[in-house]
Amino acid sequence: MLEQTSQRKKEHLFLVLGMIFLTNAIVAEFIGAKIFSLEKTLGIGPSNIHLLGGTFNFDMTAGVILWPIVFILTDLINEYYGKKGVQKLSWIAAGLLVYAFVAVRFAMWLQGADFWLGSGQNQGLNNMSDAFNAVFGQGLMIILGSLVAFLVGQIVDAAIFTKLKEKTGDRFIWIRATGSTLVSQFIDSYIVLVIAFYLGGKYDLVWVLQVGTINYVYKLGMAICLLPLLYGVHRLIDRYLGIKQKLA
Repeated sequence: MLEQTSQRKKEHLFLVLGMIFLTNAIVAEFIGAKIFSLEKTLGIGPSNIHLLGGTFNFDMTAGVILWPIVFILTDLINEYYGKKGVQKLSWIAAGLLVYAFVAVRFAMWLQGADFWLGSGQNQGLNNMSDAFNAVFGQGLMIILGSLVAFLVGQIVDAAIFTKLKEKTGDRFIWIRATGSTLVSQFIDSYIVLVIAFYLGGKYDLVWVLQVGTINYVYKLGMAICLLPLLYGVHRLIDRYLGIKQKLA
């Protein structure tokens, strides 16, 4: 009876973590259409970072806001369900992303009703259909780059996390969490930009490397800042599953 209860808890936990993981992954892809200034958002001056022969600021896609949450969920799922659990959810997420993009493309193809087309004029939008398509109409190469980067990043993250856990056991979760993110997000940050903008958009490779480096620095910084949250959630899960804590 006790074993059945424990198994049900693990199944419920996997369901909850999986739903949060999938939701964040899909939403991050769609809000990524917006480019925001981190400095302006925080009310500070531009960073004026001199990198690879150019000057850049922290102008990033809004999707990077949610990706640190995906990193944490990936580590938690790997911690309790292993590499196979992460890979299963990663493939499901990739399939759902393809489905979501196809659904959006179909919605873009539909002809807007006359009254709806002019409904945004009081907000300065002359044609709501054009506005809708501009926001959701990501190019095919951007979609392809996002999917490839997501899958490669998740597979690499899971593999490294598993190897580090074999070395550290149940202790030092910060080592395997940070170590796996350090490598996987280095790969992820450049793959999407190379496919979408260098191969697909014919942008200069130096620009791609500059933006990729800025995105990587942000993601890695957030992963480190969110370590206390990772530990806190880990302790709550251990308590829920009745596991003796061995964190350090």
